[in-house]
Amino acid sequence: MKAKVYKSTGSWYVVKTGLGEFWNARIRGIFKIDTITSTNPLSVGDEVEIEVENELEHSAIITSIYDRRNYINRQSPSHKMQHHIVASNVDQSLLIATLKEPKTSQGFIDRFLVACEAYQVPAVIVMNKADMYGKKEMDKFELWKEMYQSIGYQILLMSVKERVGVEEVKSLLLNKITLLSGHSGVGKSSFINAIFPKFNLKTQGVSGWSGKGIHTTTFAEMFDLPFGGQIIDTPGMREFGIVDIPRRELSHYFPEMRTRIQDCRFNNCLHANEPGCAIKKALEEGEIFTGRYNSYCNILESIGEQAW
Repeated sequence: MKAKVYKSTGSWYVVKTGLGEFWNARIRGIFKIDTITSTNPLSVGDEVEIEVENELEHSAIITSIYDRRNYINRQSPSHKMQHHIVASNVDQSLLIATLKEPKTSQGFIDRFLVACEAYQVPAVIVMNKADMYGKKEMDKFELWKEMYQSIGYQILLMSVKERVGVEEVKSLLLNKITLLSGHSGVGKSSFINAIFPKFNLKTQGVSGWSGKGIHTTTFAEMFDLPFGGQIIDTPGMREFGIVDIPRRELSHYFPEMRTRIQDCRFNNCLHANEPGCAIKKALEEGEIFTGRYNSYCNILESIGEQAW
């Protein structure tokens, strides 16, 4: 019987069949060992085959996984040398960020966008908590808006608290499977509650002493939207580590670089100190934003020499 993973708790999964029935399911041991290499063998969004284990308890065994059409990958928070699949089979990703309480760095945003580019998942950036922004934050938003829109990303301003921009963001979700990501405390759960109060997800603010978000979502979980489509809520992330991307390929996942790399003198150019680099020339001429290039350099350094 075919089903889709709606919730992952590490060892048990909640799956939904085509008939709309939910089952508690676990992986057959040999399947977990032999076919999956990430820290989590299955992720929310996976399509699987199940066998009924106990009909009265509504429990099942997951016997196989269907091929994924895409997925979002990150460095495992607990195993730095391994990867963790955030979600699979998604139509788009929605990164909720904030310029205040907590502050989302451009580096975090750009790492997330690189992962989306690498796995061919369209991404939208939503800057929440606009009701808290002063001139400093709004100036930064306008700069980021110009920067990200110029390379093809949609970036929106929203205040869940004041219901500003919520309907515009909600319209993007219609009949799509959307991954919802961001730091803890940026308002993911508040946004979900705003568009569908029935979920009644727990929300918390920001830790006063650290200025960082407090984790409220423990496990990734998919929700059916009443107007069509699904959203996948994920635990808040402090960092977003890049995995499985060689250094020589990193520039392919920066759209403004991808269109220029063929003009570099050397085909293995890392766009750092090499002569005849088209990327450095575009940077000097103001065609590539300095902040984006700095993100590229920081990610390149974090990948390490071994990932050539």
